Amino acid sequence: MPSPAPARSPAIELFRQAHEQNLRKAQPLAARMRPRALDEFVGQEHFLGPDKLLRRLLQADRLGSVIFYGPPGSGKTALAHVIAQHTQCKFNQVNAVSAGVKELREILEEARAELADTGRRTILFVDELHRFNRAQQDVLLPDVEEGRVILIGATTQNPFFAVNSPLLSRSQIFTFQPLAPAQVKSLLQRALTDKERGLGNKQIHATDEALDFLAEICDGDARRALSALEVGVLSADKEPIEFTLAVAQDSIQRKLMDFDPTGDAHYDLASAFIKSMRGSDPDASIYWLARMLESGEDPRFIARRIVILASEDIGNADPQALQVATAAWHAVEFVGLPECQLALAQAVTYLATAPKSNASTIAISKARDDVRSGRTLAVPKHLKDASYQGAKKFGHGADYKYSHDYDDAWVDQAYLPEDRRYYEPTDRGYEATIRARLEELRRRRDKT
Repeated sequence: MPSPAPARSPAIELFRQAHEQNLRKAQPLAARMRPRALDEFVGQEHFLGPDKLLRRLLQADRLGSVIFYGPPGSGKTALAHVIAQHTQCKFNQVNAVSAGVKELREILEEARAELADTGRRTILFVDELHRFNRAQQDVLLPDVEEGRVILIGATTQNPFFAVNSPLLSRSQIFTFQPLAPAQVKSLLQRALTDKERGLGNKQIHATDEALDFLAEICDGDARRALSALEVGVLSADKEPIEFTLAVAQDSIQRKLMDFDPTGDAHYDLASAFIKSMRGSDPDASIYWLARMLESGEDPRFIARRIVILASEDIGNADPQALQVATAAWHAVEFVGLPECQLALAQAVTYLATAPKSNASTIAISKARDDVRSGRTLAVPKHLKDASYQGAKKFGHGADYKYSHDYDDAWVDQAYLPEDRRYYEPTDRGYEATIRARLEELRRRRDKT
């Protein structure tokens, strides 16, 4: 058993308390209001609620390494601190942006010594884990695998793309959801009444309208809402402080959209945008278009996706869709932002409401699959090029029937050496007309 720590003198204890109080005062409200126990933690009931996995792991004292994945302000850092308190583990926090391999090795050596000397494990909390390179992540592997440290990695990026497979396989992933407005409002109200860590020592009259506004506009980011509340309160010149809707609106910055041209948000927004147009929902399509534009997405990327969708998902059900999409793409190149948003909006609403068909997409996919995996079909002699001297000696072009020499510019003639069916028009939009025409031609061919 380790020997008990020597008792501190009253003077030293008083100095420590004063030091901690000064540090607490310097912290922003969001940091001061971090929960101290599981019961204070708000949100993430899908894995932290009663009988849910993470709570059961903590109750059984069987927590292994975990990765917290979710948007900013959803409680990843706060929960890591709560877990450290709950488990009574030593807590060590690093930021992946500034921590190097040397620092990691030193922390891991200290963790081994702590475990050997006191039997207490160390929680290593790595913020922005996705910024660790492969070498840094590999340094963690032996101690994570042997359970000498409990790794808690926090990331806003998809861990399946951002974290090495060996480390990923040794960790459980918990996905954080943005806090609901009601949850954010409860945190704001707690901060207003808490006299030890919050703003409870001030006379504040906060209207429900103001708190509801902050809870809604913060997009589930509790840190952002609490920061706005603190700005509004501390900028007041007299008490009682009237925290009204106008004050709340002046206290929060215009929201910055989560955008990384190589990150999850980029691909998720593009996916929602395409699927909404394909699903014929113009309102959703316009919303996702607005999200991408507000996030700083390149309008040329948006225009290219629109052109692709015009052929992939509409095709001959409305042949004009490709023209509209191409015109929007040209407008983007010619006009640029902000005016090109009008052309994009016009194209998006047209494509979203157009009849849909992927018959052309299926046709080229099946044909290319046949070309890649099947026997190569020879070009029939009567279709071969006969424009050069000597072609007749090979029989090229012989017996070719020129369609315009016949009624309705059609004549029964083989264009493949064997019967193949690739294009099957739908009965939607203009493609219904194409289908009727094609069925008539096929009936005429069957009769001859």
